[in-house]
Amino acid sequence: MMSTLRVGLIGCGVISDIYIQTCQKFDVLEIVACGSLNIEESQAKAAKYGISKACSPDEIIDDPDIDCILNLTIPAVHAEISLKALAAGKHVYSEKPFVTTLEDGRKILKLAEETGLYVGNAPDTFLGGRWQTVRRLIDEGVIGRPTGLSSFVGTHGVERHHPNPDFYYRAGGGPLLDLGPYYLTVMVFLLGPLRRVCGLSRRTFDERMIESQPRHGEIMNVEVDTHVQGMLEFSSGAIGSITMSFDVWDSETPRLEIYGEKGTICIPDPDPVHGANLFQGPVWYRTRETSRWTYKPRVEGLDDWQIADNHHDHNEDSRGLGLVDLAYAVRDRRPLRASGAMAHHVFEAMHGILASQNDGQYWMLQSTCDRPDILPANFPISEDAGQ
Repeated sequence: MMSTLRVGLIGCGVISDIYIQTCQKFDVLEIVACGSLNIEESQAKAAKYGISKACSPDEIIDDPDIDCILNLTIPAVHAEISLKALAAGKHVYSEKPFVTTLEDGRKILKLAEETGLYVGNAPDTFLGGRWQTVRRLIDEGVIGRPTGLSSFVGTHGVERHHPNPDFYYRAGGGPLLDLGPYYLTVMVFLLGPLRRVCGLSRRTFDERMIESQPRHGEIMNVEVDTHVQGMLEFSSGAIGSITMSFDVWDSETPRLEIYGEKGTICIPDPDPVHGANLFQGPVWYRTRETSRWTYKPRVEGLDDWQIADNHHDHNEDSRGLGLVDLAYAVRDRRPLRASGAMAHHVFEAMHGILASQNDGQYWMLQSTCDRPDILPANFPISEDAGQ
């Protein structure tokens, strides 16, 4: 039985730091090599975290001693790296989005099935204490059978803080493909797979100016729609809405709410950019007994909302927890939670929302996925703690 999954990291950008920091807390895996197109960047990352080898992406994929590829490249090459990894006999875990075309997603899942290899994918924020708590409330019937939900994220893009924001406005980018995976993945985790979707979208600005350093003042062409509204129907019968925008200067509504026959769960987003992007945060819920539609006097302010205790201790930025779960899944020969099948299902939903803008039709999803199991409250901070 495998004891330690040997991981090769491809893509040494800013996001790789938190992945490495999370993975180094667990003994079930070890990042043994890192690489990108910039060898100096790779060497610096290896030196910073004590990774034994810095080399090219191809060398990592060809290394017979590496079991799994952590794919943190830009969206446009996610599929290329994942397919190469699988063809080389390696498991793979990628950043979101899963792919940029449905055909690539089908190829990856087919190859994984043929080879018996695991494919995992971000986002794994649904494994955080906040979202696991919401799932527990739903599973325990606190709000009754879910009937619907709504989600809203309104920002004015990333060019004010990101040093190289170009790819957010090119094919594979945009608010739905960038932020949507967090919300739609959470929705599937909470309510199960989707049946059909539709949507409207628009491109408000054809050009945007980079406001961050070191490229302040440069003009970017916008190739994707930047304000998207979608309608969702789940296989369970629940319905919902999603709004993802890079064209909103400010709003009082960023949040995700779930409506049930007996109550409501509200997940407030004090930071609209990082709402479902966070592992932690408060979970409010209100039921028939505490809500204003009952006959009892209503308590003013927030006292009529109950705040749920978090389900477990993963309440900090723990990106990479999905890869940790993959390592345990490989070891224990069980399904993983942040699966490629769920990521492909979420991507198809986003594709369908955007396609609906052009053809005016509902998109009936061809893919489906299992509703992931809730994470045990004692999910270990190290492999030894889980024994």
